[in-house]
Amino acid sequence: MGTTGPRSFDPVVVGNRETDAWAAYYLHDWRRFLVASVGLVAAAFGMSWRRTLLGAWYVLRANQVWAPYPDNEPDAARTYMRRFYELVIQEGGLALDPAQAAWLEVEWWRIHRDGPAEQLEDALIDLYAYAYGAERDAIRPAARKRVEAMDLSDRWVKGGCQRDDPLLAGERQALVASYAALRKAVEVRPGHP
Repeated sequence: MGTTGPRSFDPVVVGNRETDAWAAYYLHDWRRFLVASVGLVAAAFGMSWRRTLLGAWYVLRANQVWAPYPDNEPDAARTYMRRFYELVIQEGGLALDPAQAAWLEVEWWRIHRDGPAEQLEDALIDLYAYAYGAERDAIRPAARKRVEAMDLSDRWVKGGCQRDDPLLAGERQALVASYAALRKAVEVRPGHP
């Protein structure tokens, strides 16, 4: 495929690694989460290995402080995600304000957890439109598929988090489809900015 980066990632690799990260998150298997996060950050952002490892650590820490319910720490989660987005900027992957990107990231986490569910798609669109400078209508299919993946994940969690549950395979398919739609919406084509 060529160079990997925030606009040229492989949707299958990124979707698979995010599925692994989500499963590890809900199982509170933080070692597996970190391994999946390293792979996810590497595949999705194409940063140097040092920044990839540090970024994956920040993502892990953000998720760990977010995970306890109801006593999570959203401000700490935003701080870790801000640090993550600072690394993305240093690598030259996206032009954004890391604090705003972190706020948008943790906001969709909040809406997913606390609702209202009908706002989740718009929260994802807000993040994608901001991070990639993309048109809202162009990225709506990616957000819609990601919401579908979250619904399947939530059902998988309620069903007992069994690794052989077909819901996990459905989640994986929905995340791959989400990233395929996102890449189509944001990839840089020759002759275009």
